[in-house]
Amino acid sequence: MNPEIVMDIGRHALWVTVMLAAPLLLSALTVGLIIGLFQAATQIQEQTLSFIPKLISLVVALLVGGNWMINTLVDFTKRLFLDIPGLIG
Repeated sequence: MNPEIVMDIGRHALWVTVMLAAPLLLSALTVGLIIGLFQAATQIQEQTLSFIPKLISLVVALLVGGNWMINTLVDFTKRLFLDIPGLIG
């Protein structure tokens, strides 16, 4: 196994990580921004106000995209396991 193959596997693993994390992070960011604008407009400075809406948005994002996330992760793992004989041989 040469360094190029290791770097390619690492690059692909990082890309899968970004693809899996992006929907959750973007939903939490969007809800946080909306709650922040609401807090700025109403001058309610309660720190815990944004926690529950962010949590709900993460649950909704997992319900909507969870199947795709699991399939993406399983496909990556299957590809990695199937490539093992070629990597060590």
